[in-house]
Amino acid sequence: MAEVIQTDVIIIGGGPTGMVLAHELGRRGVRAVLFDDKPDTSILPAANATQARTMEHFRRLGLADEMRSQGLPADYPTDVTYWTRYSKHELARFELPASRDARAMIKTMSGSWSAAELPHRCSQMYIERILKDRAAQLPSIDLRFGWRVEAFEDHGSHVTAAGVSLKNGSGSQRAPQAASARFQARYLVGCDGPRSMVRKQLGISYAGEGGKKRDFMGGQMHAIHVRAPGLYDFLNQKRAWMYWAFNPERRAFMAAINGVDEFVFHTQLREEDGEHVSDADAQAMFCQALGANLDVAFLARLSWKAGFTLVAERYAAGRVFMAGDAVHLFTPAGGLGYNTGVEDAVNLGWKLAHVIKGWSPATLLDTYEGERQPIAVRNTGFARKFADSLGLFAPHAQIEEDSARGAALRAEAGDYFNRHSRAEFNIPGITFGGRYDGSPLIVADGTAPPADEPNRYEATACPGGRAPHAWLADGASLYDRFGFEYTLLALRGGGAGAWAQAAGARGIPLTTLVLDSDDLRDAYGADYALIRPDQVVAWRGDSLPDDTVLDRVTARASMPARVVA
Repeated sequence: MAEVIQTDVIIIGGGPTGMVLAHELGRRGVRAVLFDDKPDTSILPAANATQARTMEHFRRLGLADEMRSQGLPADYPTDVTYWTRYSKHELARFELPASRDARAMIKTMSGSWSAAELPHRCSQMYIERILKDRAAQLPSIDLRFGWRVEAFEDHGSHVTAAGVSLKNGSGSQRAPQAASARFQARYLVGCDGPRSMVRKQLGISYAGEGGKKRDFMGGQMHAIHVRAPGLYDFLNQKRAWMYWAFNPERRAFMAAINGVDEFVFHTQLREEDGEHVSDADAQAMFCQALGANLDVAFLARLSWKAGFTLVAERYAAGRVFMAGDAVHLFTPAGGLGYNTGVEDAVNLGWKLAHVIKGWSPATLLDTYEGERQPIAVRNTGFARKFADSLGLFAPHAQIEEDSARGAALRAEAGDYFNRHSRAEFNIPGITFGGRYDGSPLIVADGTAPPADEPNRYEATACPGGRAPHAWLADGASLYDRFGFEYTLLALRGGGAGAWAQAAGARGIPLTTLVLDSDDLRDAYGADYALIRPDQVVAWRGDSLPDDTVLDRVTARASMPARVVA
C-alpha cells in the first residue's frame, strides 16, 4: 500500500453516469481513475431508452452515430404495444420509427421536436460497452473494472481512497496490475448507484416517497434476460420494441434487445409468488404473460423494487460529489433515471474540468447541487405520475373473455393505453425542458420561460434552458458548430472580437460563432447569446455587455461559499 497514485478525479462507479463523467473529463485532458467492482460492463439489459437530450450529449461527445448503430436492427420498429398477453389480444400500439429512419426524420421535424437527435431504444449493455471502449482511448482516463473502493477520506485539500483489485478483475488499463493501491485526487465523485457507499459514508439520506404499492410498478419486481429464438412466432407479425401484458393473472413488460432472440422481461411479484423465484417459477411467470408455453433460456435474473421517488438531501460535501442513482432513485416509468444521471455527469463534468484547469474558481462547483437537485425532484415526480397511470389502472376480471363484454373491456383498456402511451413516450417537454433558472451562473433577462409541460416543449433562448436547435442551410446541426466549451453566438455579425479578447485575457475558452440568419435571430430573440459547455443559454442580449457577464457565468464574480461539512 506504499504506492500513491496521483490523479485529478476519482470516480466510483462505471455505469453510464460514471463513464459519461469520465468522457467529459477525458475529452478535456483531465486525469481521472474510474473504479467499478464488476469485472466488466453490465451483463444485464437494465435501461432500454436513451432520450433525445442524452443522444444530443452523445452527439457532442462524438458517440451518437455509434450508439444508434447498436441494439435492434436498423429497420426494426420501436413501437410500444399493450396486450392482454403477448400472444393474445393487442390493446393499443404507439408507433415509433426504426433507428434507420430516425436520422432522416429529425431533420424534417420542428416545434416540440426541433432537435439534433431523436430518442434511441437500445439496451444499456450496448451503451456501456461503447462508453467503456471509447473512454479507454482517452489518454488521461484510467479504467479499473474489477476494483473496489471500500472507503475514502476528505483531507480538506485533497481526497484519498484505497483501491483493491478483486479476484478475476480486469485491472487497470493504464498501469500494471497490483493487488491494491492508494489514490490521491483533488475530487471524488460517487456514481455508485442506489446503495451508494459514498452517500452512506457522507451520512446523506434520500428524501421522498419510498416503496409505494401499486397493482403494477410498485413493489417487488423480477427481471429476466431471456434468449427465446421461437418467441416471435407467437407475436404479432408487426414487431415492436416494448410489449406490455395487462391481465388479472400477470402484469409485466418486455423489451426486445437484439431483434432476433433476446428480450428482457419484468414482472410484478405477487404475494403468492413468494420472495425466492426459482427457474421453474420464472418460466411459469413468463409463460403466463405470453399466454402460451415456450421454453426459454435464462441469461440472467434478479429481483428489484419499484415504487421509489427519492432524491438525496445533498449532492456534495467538501471535495466529494455524487451523481446518478446515488442521488436519485426512480420507478423506471418514462425511462428517466439513466437519462437524468447522464445530465448530472455532463453538468458536473465541465465544472470539475474548468476548476481543475484554472478557468474558473472552485466556487463554480457550488452550483452543481443547486442546478441538478431541482431537476431530479422534477423528473422523479413526472416518473411517479407515469407509474401511477400505468400501475393503478387494474385489469378487469373479464377482459380476456371471448364475448361482447370482453371485447368492450378490451376496447376501453385500449383507449386508456393509447392515451397513456402518448403521455409517457412522447415527452419532449421533459426531455428538453429542464431549466436552471435562479442559478448564479445564469444572467436573467426579465423574460419568463414557457410552462413546464411533459408532452410539449417550446424552444426558447430565455437564459437558463437548452439552446434552441436548428438545421443550417448546409444541412449541419447548429449544435455541431458550437465549441466544446463556451460559445458566443452572434446573429447579426460584428462586435464579437472584443468579447473574445476579454475571454482570452481571463483564460476562458470561448468559440465565436457568427451566423447571419433571420430565422436564428427570431428563434433566439436577441442578436447575441452565450452558450455554456452543456448547451444551456447563460446570457443573451442585443448588444455585448461589459466583461462582468463573463465573470458571472464562469463563477469569477463573488458567490456565496458552500458550507463544507
